[in-house]
Amino acid sequence: MQVLVVGAGVVGLAVARAAALAGHDVVVAEAASVMGSGISSRNSEVIHAGLYYPTSSRRAYHCPRGRRMLYDFCASHGVPHRKCGKLVVATNAGEIGRLEAVHKQAQVNGVEGVEIIDAAAAKRLEPALACVAAMHSPQTGVIDSHRFMLALRGDLEDRGGMVAFASLIERLKPRVGGWDAALAGSEPQWLSFDAVVNCAGLGAQRLARATEGYPAERVPRLVLAKGNYFAFAGRPVFSRLIYPVPVPGGLGVHVTLDSLSTSASATIGRDCRTTRSRPTIAGSGPS
Repeated sequence: MQVLVVGAGVVGLAVARAAALAGHDVVVAEAASVMGSGISSRNSEVIHAGLYYPTSSRRAYHCPRGRRMLYDFCASHGVPHRKCGKLVVATNAGEIGRLEAVHKQAQVNGVEGVEIIDAAAAKRLEPALACVAAMHSPQTGVIDSHRFMLALRGDLEDRGGMVAFASLIERLKPRVGGWDAALAGSEPQWLSFDAVVNCAGLGAQRLARATEGYPAERVPRLVLAKGNYFAFAGRPVFSRLIYPVPVPGGLGVHVTLDSLSTSASATIGRDCRTTRSRPTIAGSGPS
């Protein structure tokens, strides 16, 4: 089967790799000139343990399972990563109930090794930390997302797949037994595939709406938000990730570490601001 995957970020490359491993002929169409220049390179690069997700949700199932698979993949493919662990901290007595709720949810989700510790135990783990209690998640880690994407692309290309850069797919329309995809240009070129997977990131809704016959009510609403990260110039004072108890709309401003070594840099972020304007993405790295 000939498969078109739209988008060469982490999700698109992982889908393409899986399809290629299953024996399909795979092409990944990426609108940018490099892979992963959007969402995949603009995040905390955290391997989440699966602490927060509601019981029986898809994320509650997939995150712990996917995290175990990701660590195995990193080990077998030489992708830089660290299972450094994470502390979710309560900074006052009023947050302890929310911390205990996260702990209970993590246990329900099958996350290994999570435990509530008091302030003294937290300070023994992280001497620079001030809190009244914390939850230790030893399975949380960090990953080099760019090296991860290179490894996914390598497996894809080893099995005959390819990534086509500067290839914007403008429209899709069904045909008997497959799909036709319009490649943008002064004269759009139509290409035929047996199957198409939309992994276009912030462009996924646009492509879904440009798919002939696709029900508009099935296109998720696009909610845009802007986050800022700040780099810590000195040597990190923490050896683990430090998170607050969750806040409405997100996980709060947190401290994350570089995936390469304990002496590497740290970032603090992200804040979160909703916006109505579409982002302009240039360069790479967190923003």
